Amino acid sequence: MRISLLCGLAFGLLLAACAPPAVVPGVPTASVTADAETVAVRNSDDAADDPAIWRNAANPAASLIVGTDKQAGLYVYDLAGKVRDFRDAGRVNNVDLVETPAGVIVAASDRSDEANAHIALFRLDTATARLVPLGRVPAGSGEAYGMCLWATPGALTAFIVIKDGTIRQIALDTANVSGRIVRTLKLATQSEGCVVDPRTARLYVAEEDVGIWRWDARAGGSTKPVKLAGVDGKRLVADVEGLAIAADGAANGGWLVASSQGDNAYAVYRLADEHYIGRFRMIDGVVGGTQETDGIAVMTGDFGPGFNGGFAGGLMVAQDGENVPTQNFKLVGWGKVTTALKLR
Repeated sequence: MRISLLCGLAFGLLLAACAPPAVVPGVPTASVTADAETVAVRNSDDAADDPAIWRNAANPAASLIVGTDKQAGLYVYDLAGKVRDFRDAGRVNNVDLVETPAGVIVAASDRSDEANAHIALFRLDTATARLVPLGRVPAGSGEAYGMCLWATPGALTAFIVIKDGTIRQIALDTANVSGRIVRTLKLATQSEGCVVDPRTARLYVAEEDVGIWRWDARAGGSTKPVKLAGVDGKRLVADVEGLAIAADGAANGGWLVASSQGDNAYAVYRLADEHYIGRFRMIDGVVGGTQETDGIAVMTGDFGPGFNGGFAGGLMVAQDGENVPTQNFKLVGWGKVTTALKLR
């Protein structure tokens, strides 16, 4: 649960006292400035939640961002943050996308029915920046929360995280808009963010008040989780929310980035050995910074010059939980993060 929602129950004069701490003493935290921001979502309070990035390899500057308004549907933004499309899709929470032979498939966790989870499927028409609805796939009982996709030759797998910590692995058939539950995993408490590293077939899931766990993503893999990092109130401050992978091309290289929502920061772990290597905040630049971030996405590779030449080294998109007047998503060049944290 986002801290700001709890604070919203108090009188306005008490909001400052409820806000998460700006600094965690004794933990070095770098700062990077945001380069751009999206148009705010239409709904007020807790609405924007999770982004996903499609990189246009042929024309990186024409890449697109899909973001959720969990009270209304899905936005498609360009790299300037302008709305290219909005799809009224109901209460979708997390979103992910992958390129497949059938096109760019977008999947969102659909919590419109809190007793029965669904996966809302779309195809992203990259020529028009429009989302084409494909349909909804039942995903078992419980409230749909997290969502991540894994594309392998001839197969598309969804991991849907139920609010109570249940994770269902579902083999998707986009042609027939259907799915089959092939495995169920479980964490003890409320969980949401997830991401798959397709290079190593590892699934990472954030248990909000506990930490980050990983599994073998293959259907025949062990159902026992391995703890990568714990919420310690220093490096990782509850809630731990969005997860993203910044791949560097090597089979086991790159970094796992986690939203340390409780202190408005992001923790970074080296994937080769899963060691913590640093943390950073996104502060005011040409646009505002980020606070109380839910979902994040990172994509390496050239995205063109971007704003101030900042997107040539990759792109990070982060939900801003306190944007005024309503929530939105902030964009920052990934090269700024690698420079600030000396990621090599």
